[in-house]
Amino acid sequence: MKEYQTLTEIQNDLREGGLTCVQLVNHYLERIESNTHLNAFVEVYSEEALSFASEIDIKIRNGTAGKLAGLVVGLKDVLSHKGHGVQAGSRILDSYIAPYNATAVQRLLDEDAIVIGRQNCDEFAMGSSNESSSFGPVLNAADNSKVPGGSSGGSAVAVQAGLCHASLGSDTGGSVRQPAAFCGVVGVKPSYGRVSRYGLIAYASSFDCIGPITKSIEDAALILEIMAGGDDFDSTVSSKEVPSYSQNLDWYGKARIGYIRDTIENESIAPEIREQTLEMLNRLRSLGHEVTPVEMPLLDYLLPTYYILTTAEASSNLSRFDGVRYGHRTAVTGDLEALYKNTRTEGFGEEVRRRILLGTFVLSANYYDAYYTKAQRVRRLVREETERFFGQFDFLISPVTPTTAFTIGEKTEDPLQMYLADIFTVQANVVGNPAVSIPNGVDKDGMPIGIQIMAPFFEEQKMLSFANHLSLILKENILEA
Repeated sequence: MKEYQTLTEIQNDLREGGLTCVQLVNHYLERIESNTHLNAFVEVYSEEALSFASEIDIKIRNGTAGKLAGLVVGLKDVLSHKGHGVQAGSRILDSYIAPYNATAVQRLLDEDAIVIGRQNCDEFAMGSSNESSSFGPVLNAADNSKVPGGSSGGSAVAVQAGLCHASLGSDTGGSVRQPAAFCGVVGVKPSYGRVSRYGLIAYASSFDCIGPITKSIEDAALILEIMAGGDDFDSTVSSKEVPSYSQNLDWYGKARIGYIRDTIENESIAPEIREQTLEMLNRLRSLGHEVTPVEMPLLDYLLPTYYILTTAEASSNLSRFDGVRYGHRTAVTGDLEALYKNTRTEGFGEEVRRRILLGTFVLSANYYDAYYTKAQRVRRLVREETERFFGQFDFLISPVTPTTAFTIGEKTEDPLQMYLADIFTVQANVVGNPAVSIPNGVDKDGMPIGIQIMAPFFEEQKMLSFANHLSLILKENILEA
């Protein structure tokens, strides 16, 4: 079966009778079976997916199929899918079955998307390499010795390796965009509040966003369009009207583009990533777009602010996993305190325990003002600085990551080095703005490089249109070469 780049191509073949949803699902099931070494899926819904595919084939023949008929999608293991396991890659939720669908998942199902399985991820979405999962690490399909990025590594690899057509991931500090860059696919983080978080296992509630991982901007736009919008189950989601993102992807006119000088000139950035980013900026300048380097004085404070606040929220959110109500419960019990301690020690992995401890520390009475309160003030300053930036520019363009995918095990002994992998992505989560990662070539070893576009709050339409414009420029460069 040919490799489809867009859902439009799939649906054209479905309508013309040269393809059925059952054939499509069987194709992906075969691909999953022959690529189990990648460890991208932790559970595959073979029979259910085939049964649903058969129903959708009937709908297609009757002309009643939804907008996503033919879309075979995987779900990151932090999204609730009724009647199916959801563990957030953790032993502490072993055997837990979701009692309801996440709103984002339900909206895809309502439009006849086919869920083929749940995908491996860093435990509780805490990680930049997909090595902290209790199911073991995920391998990058471009080089099995490399990480896929995290925490949505399984979701990105599944699209990269053709194990499904699209995935849903979650992005707290770059967890959709960073693995998308490492795997050479498209990853979108919407504005905070654009997509309901109902049914998403929380890591840091004021940062978490659900976003699509796809092969094309076109598909990402359509999936986001269907997921987005108000939800009575989530008081933080906006009821602002959702544009028809997928129908308005043409870019017209000249853009005002800013890039932070330090994100390009920093010595920690791999030379090939710097060169590819500068080449794209120069190409945009040659096409008449305004491209300007800028300074951002608070850049050095982004990562500390992000990790102080997210670990604090994680400490609070993960307190509910205690062995009393659901999930793993220790066999070594005594009093209630021993039950809590032993359950959480056995159930949580090293990285999750580290972040809970950090968060508990910054929330403690003696250090609350010194760390948590100060970080909230810095967050406000970063937001104000970002708003000033977008008063002058349409987009902020940067690399997605300082390096391409690194070797498995390379950074596990040094958490600070691991955290630096998020240096270019956390700003969008700190301020709540939308951002997208698109492929921007490969390095000398064939490992994918990504480029990031960040846009003003709730300007997903403009961002996706410009991302599509960049994708077309990249295709022209390939054809010229």
